[in-house]
Amino acid sequence: MRVAAALSGLRQPSSSQFMWQKLRVRRSNKKRISTDKRKSSMAAVMSKHSFLYELNAYAFVKRLSKQYQKRLSLMTIPPKEWKSITSSGFDYLWLMGVWKRSPEAHRCALEVPEWRRGYNEALPDWNEGDIAGSPYAVYEYTIDSFLGEDGNLLEFKAFLNKLGVKLILDFVPNHFALDHPGSRTNPEAFVQGTAEDFKKYPDLFFETHKSRFFAHGRDPYFPAWPDTVQVNYFSDSFRDRTMRLLCQLSQIADGIRCDMAMLGLSRVFQNTWGSFLKEKMPEKEYWLEVITAVKKKNPEFIFIAEAYWDLEWELQQLGFDYTYDKRLYDRLLHASPQDVATHLRADISYQRKSVRFIENHDETRAVTAFGKERSYAAAVVVNTVPGLSMCHDGQQEGRRIKLPVQMATEPGEESDRETQEFYEILLKYATAEPIKNSVWNLHEVTSAWEHNESFRNILAWSWTHKTKAKLIVINYSSANSQGKICLPDNWLANSPVNFEDKLNGEVYTWDPLELKAQGLYVKLAPWKSHFFELRIPENKTIKKKD
Repeated sequence: MRVAAALSGLRQPSSSQFMWQKLRVRRSNKKRISTDKRKSSMAAVMSKHSFLYELNAYAFVKRLSKQYQKRLSLMTIPPKEWKSITSSGFDYLWLMGVWKRSPEAHRCALEVPEWRRGYNEALPDWNEGDIAGSPYAVYEYTIDSFLGEDGNLLEFKAFLNKLGVKLILDFVPNHFALDHPGSRTNPEAFVQGTAEDFKKYPDLFFETHKSRFFAHGRDPYFPAWPDTVQVNYFSDSFRDRTMRLLCQLSQIADGIRCDMAMLGLSRVFQNTWGSFLKEKMPEKEYWLEVITAVKKKNPEFIFIAEAYWDLEWELQQLGFDYTYDKRLYDRLLHASPQDVATHLRADISYQRKSVRFIENHDETRAVTAFGKERSYAAAVVVNTVPGLSMCHDGQQEGRRIKLPVQMATEPGEESDRETQEFYEILLKYATAEPIKNSVWNLHEVTSAWEHNESFRNILAWSWTHKTKAKLIVINYSSANSQGKICLPDNWLANSPVNFEDKLNGEVYTWDPLELKAQGLYVKLAPWKSHFFELRIPENKTIKKKD
């Protein structure tokens, strides 16, 4: 199914190349809603926990073609390869980078010095054949010919759905490819400048046919993306055309991941481009308008926002089903365990809609960024708290080299068996009931003995459903730590309580009266965890011994 026609030539690119740089959360002096302002008492609440797998479509097809020693496409890859991914319990497959690449973006990808340095780091002996151009500089919303042919995405969606997995594709609202035909057929849909603007800001504007000057797409905190053209969110033409495009995309996918979604907020766009705009700020937010329209036609269609700058909550209120939780990533990488715990006291309605991750195509590989042992502890956090947990292709194998988005050829890396085994246990534990759909509760941790402050390094939470419970305990520090976990009274009856650790197979048996009086004592080495399972007895009353 061709969806490009909805734009009458408006073909789309994305927040591409500078996105491989680490995007730090920026604090605004203006009104914002921080996670600290969204605190709650964290009483036990029902929550659904889902799992998403990000896969670089171009690199995956190239990898499998090499493995099978023949040219493959999405639909000719053996089904067992897809099943090996989906069998790990993922609810969504984000097939990143399926849209037709731009010739001009490919040229840019070969010329920009900063990007070339990234290629040298990832693959020192690379050549031009290893560079496909950015998947976020989309020329047209049709499947790239390297991946398949017209109609394949709808077929692939049907195939995934039979496996119980939903398909997520990219949508890049902020900009289109440098050579996108829409700048000729619908120039009003883009930010334009003058010859004077071009002369004054040569890195921000470029000249096209008939001496028109268009702006490159940009994040206000970074240089403009030279392979893109910036859309005009205030243009009725742009809104109408992208709305129709999204309605068509909702027929060939189960959801979209919206690149740099916060750039589409009216005040953000006004602050970034206002001096070059003729249009006034519309009364209705872009995202509210398009999400409402799409969900009227397909209420189950999922919108996922890549978002930063503490604007996640606002985007959720506009209709996004999920928003990136970069704040948690930063805290796991740079802050204390208590800061992580504070973050997890946010209102549950916010947490349910948060995308948790320690790696994706924009971030440094987790093992490289965190270190191996710490990355395991961080992975336990993001895979066992409410929301949507994201796993990036190669993360489970312990890959260390980050692939620039413009590259199609992956560096040869051996899988790390220890990391694979860890993720096999973690995902088996995290994707099964009761974690998938049950009651989540953050537990208080107290000192194991007087003057022992190491309990502050320990994080603990649980998922319960009827008579089943899972208790996750993590020492998120580089020091040996001890503490006592406060447990709900309804977990304890008259018989001993068995805590089975699914990570190491050990079973710990405790007297219920001791647990009620003192809590569950734990002792953990640096970055280690417990994956406990236990039964909650039907008889919830503890009888005191004579």
